[in-house]
Amino acid sequence: MRFLIWGAGAIGGTMGAHLAHAGHDVTLVDSADDHVAAINRSGLRVAGPIAELAVRVPAFAPSDVAGEWDAIVLATKAHHTESATHALLPHLAADGCVISAQNGLNELAIAAIVGAQRTVGAFVNFGADYLEPGLIHYGGRGAVVVGEIDGRVTPRVTAIRDAWLDFDSRAVATPNIWGYLWAKEAYGAMLFATALTDEPIADALAMLAYRELYIGLAREILAVADARGVMLEAFDGFDPRAFRPEAPGGEAERSLDQLVAFNRRSAKTHSGIWRDLAVRKRRTEVDAQLGIVVTLGREVGVPTPLTERLVELVHEIEAGGRTQSLATLDSLAAVQPSGRA
Repeated sequence: MRFLIWGAGAIGGTMGAHLAHAGHDVTLVDSADDHVAAINRSGLRVAGPIAELAVRVPAFAPSDVAGEWDAIVLATKAHHTESATHALLPHLAADGCVISAQNGLNELAIAAIVGAQRTVGAFVNFGADYLEPGLIHYGGRGAVVVGEIDGRVTPRVTAIRDAWLDFDSRAVATPNIWGYLWAKEAYGAMLFATALTDEPIADALAMLAYRELYIGLAREILAVADARGVMLEAFDGFDPRAFRPEAPGGEAERSLDQLVAFNRRSAKTHSGIWRDLAVRKRRTEVDAQLGIVVTLGREVGVPTPLTERLVELVHEIEAGGRTQSLATLDSLAAVQPSGRA
């Protein structure tokens, strides 16, 4: 297939390099001038235990790209979704689609701009990091799913899935993309919580003292999804059914153990959220990923106090008012009636 990948960082760069290596027609767009220059000068490199690739692929700044594409993969940070979608719109063919390979519920914002009929959802859970201009680290495999936002399995979704098999042989097309996206919101809240600390994801999720907190975060978000009529999907060790209040004792802990094992297999030890806070010192996706859940929860009358506090704490770290530490995680746990002081 012919893909325009808008955002050539961790997600877009990893997928783009593999698709180009497999022979697909790939063009990259990125707002980082030094990244674009490095790709055009020396190619895009992917390093790590999963793959070692170096591919020649054309890369452009958003203002320099020309032409139209039937398939545009949007792979920017979630809080750049609206501006990026407006920027890519002139390059989207009338019968083309934008595929959101992002974290969050960004299909809602994309559809409002390009139209629901030109919006395709995607769920990606592999581990990757942007390391430096022209270099991406691919640390761990994870679920890769694509689906229409109206639940149909169409020829275009099947074609995208077939192409993405050249990136990950386990890629699937689904009639329930929202089930994956909302489930990732619950798991994503746990990842945001681990980023309040300096601990690796696996170590933080393994800490017994905070298991009740992780379960509480998941239950809040799953309650919002339930109220909105979403049927949730399991992936990579995260089983939404295990976090239900009515689930048999120990099920949630077993799912957390599976998430620990999943993350220990990855060479990506910390989340992209942690990296934004600790390394890149920049704004995170917390409002676009979790703030929207708070808003949608209010619309259906579901309270989300833990999620709201988590958003506040991330903002405090962004502003330099808090450090990434277990003490900050304790401040979140204290919101629970049985939370730590």
